[in-house]
Amino acid sequence: MSLVAMFRLEVRRLRVQPLAWVLLALSLAWLGWGFTRLLGDFLAGEIKRAALPDGPGYVDLVAVPLLGQLAQLAFLVVPLLAMSTLAGERRNGTLPLLFAAGVPASRIVLGKYFALLLWLLLWLLLTLAMPLSLAHATTPDWGKLAAATLGIALMLAALTALTVAASAFTPHPALAAVLGLLIGLALWTVNLGAQMAGLNGGAINWLAMSTHEQNLLRGLVSTTDILWFVLLIAVCLALAARRLAADRERG
Repeated sequence: MSLVAMFRLEVRRLRVQPLAWVLLALSLAWLGWGFTRLLGDFLAGEIKRAALPDGPGYVDLVAVPLLGQLAQLAFLVVPLLAMSTLAGERRNGTLPLLFAAGVPASRIVLGKYFALLLWLLLWLLLTLAMPLSLAHATTPDWGKLAAATLGIALMLAALTALTVAASAFTPHPALAAVLGLLIGLALWTVNLGAQMAGLNGGAINWLAMSTHEQNLLRGLVSTTDILWFVLLIAVCLALAARRLAADRERG
């Protein structure tokens, strides 16, 4: 089975999975309510901002905060969506069938990962459609919006890789969801103590996901921030593939 075939198989599984559609509907409903509130606050303060030549605009007050709300939901949505990726196959006894078909462990992991990522990017695009629907009536900062969108996409990709790795090491999907949530939150808040002490640099801040994500949400795109996410994704997927390969060798 090729990587494309594995990808299509996982996409079909997501299409018939009720949980995926429930998560999509509930999260978009919540984000739609948040967009309405952000837009109301933006319109209410429009007269005051008119007197400020360099005041915050539509992207700063509506689009980026909405993406920030999506980032908060992602810590719950991504683990719930990805928890059955490998743990569910192991629980249902279908993982040995994939091994018997001669599918390499890396191909299984990547096929499932890219299918999940496609669903999450669709979620991101549907969220972006809300502020973009009024972009013609404003003068948005497209560069800042693009940087913020890139940051959210990288965060979704990293959280998905974390949960896929957790799913590879656990026998139950619920445990994989808990591990994905806890590890994601730990990576986000690992520098909280340093920030409270007034330390804004150093290795501990570099390790924190929040450091790199907040830079992108502010419109600051740097190679260091992008490489941090790419490195995390690569390590998690490599660990997941290594664990599946070990399971295959043990039979």
